[in-house]
Amino acid sequence: MSEVKKVTKIATREAYGKALAEFGEKYENLVVLDADLANATKTNTFQKAFPDRHIDCGIAECDMMGIAAGLSTVGKIPFASSFAMFAAGRAYEQVRNSIGYPHLNVKIGATHAGITVGEDGASHQCLEDIALMRVIPGMVVINPSDAVEAREAVRAAIEYEGPVYLRFGRAAVRVINDREDYRFEMGKGVLLREGSDVTIVATGICVCEALEAAEKLAADGISAEVINIHTIKPLDEELIVRSAKKTGRVVTAEEHSVIGGLGGAVCEALSEKAPVPVLRIGMNDIFGESGSAGALVAKYGLDAEGIYRKVKEFIR
Repeated sequence: MSEVKKVTKIATREAYGKALAEFGEKYENLVVLDADLANATKTNTFQKAFPDRHIDCGIAECDMMGIAAGLSTVGKIPFASSFAMFAAGRAYEQVRNSIGYPHLNVKIGATHAGITVGEDGASHQCLEDIALMRVIPGMVVINPSDAVEAREAVRAAIEYEGPVYLRFGRAAVRVINDREDYRFEMGKGVLLREGSDVTIVATGICVCEALEAAEKLAADGISAEVINIHTIKPLDEELIVRSAKKTGRVVTAEEHSVIGGLGGAVCEALSEKAPVPVLRIGMNDIFGESGSAGALVAKYGLDAEGIYRKVKEFIR
């Protein structure tokens, strides 16, 4: 697919901040909360446009979730924003009991997820958030692949009635969805490339890398089908099962632990509806480390070359 050749790179957290400011014009009940990280999460873009609708809660993520829950009960659409490690980790109890349990209309904008946080190291590289959020009943989990998809994810979250966890990254990533026919639908995966030998199901930054890997595999005579799963919950089981039955092999790729994330969700679905061999590419029950985003992605085999080599070996 030609989209992988595009060179424009934008961080999904940048798109998140711009989307909030953009949609703030249309939705007067949209409010944004942050935990003393507005410059990093990019919610400062919304803050500048709508200072009366931006609340800095200080370094108190647990309180922020409670405030967001309260605001949602009086007709507001709150976006509670912080680093994924704090939004999903530190404030987990409040997210579960104050937002998930009563199924409130709160959106959680979690930035700086995964190992592409880079030099901040393992303490800030949240590799467990998808698993944590996916297990909360009724919680929607979205992990966009680029800036275009991030904007559309914010729009979809605003229009959806209920709790939504949105996962964004720190590093600039290639834009692959800037085409006229692109359409985001919550809970629906996107078939990016058709193939017959293996299915690569990817999410987040790994979508672009999977497309490049598919090109490399094609040069070796291996036909790879590539699916973008931006919504991990609810999962598009129909698309994945159909592709698995077609190719007979499935590979998942994610910037997250292979335990409980996209790989876990796909394996759960396939074990019940279309048992086939599955290879999960991600962080294999380990913490990350300090280093540049690019170096870490390459070291842990989440780049195009790493996915290519692992898929090729899997097929052999």
